[in-house]
Amino acid sequence: MESNKFNNRKAFIFNNEIEYSDGGIVSMRVLEKSTGNVSLFAFDKGQKLSEHTAPFDAMIQIVEGEAEIMIGGEPNKMKEGDVIIMPANIPHAVNSITKFKMVLTMIKA
Repeated sequence: MESNKFNNRKAFIFNNEIEYSDGGIVSMRVLEKSTGNVSLFAFDKGQKLSEHTAPFDAMIQIVEGEAEIMIGGEPNKMKEGDVIIMPANIPHAVNSITKFKMVLTMIKA
């Protein structure tokens, strides 16, 4: 299924498109194609995604706040504007330092 969850002819700001949830993680699909997808996340302070692997390369862009992105056991402290690539099949985790928002771009092909 290929779809665009946002209006592709109207400008938007990622920070304005998703809200935080107390004690939780919120996600929203921005764009979904057979070759990959773009998702927007909002993490409350202290929330995390435990270590896991994915069969595809993925890129994280921090759009607000601070997070620690673990890749292959190495911590990467990141803040607004920072971008990192997570290679396929390498264990990674996401830990919020403050409330933060990120864009995740996954490339399947």
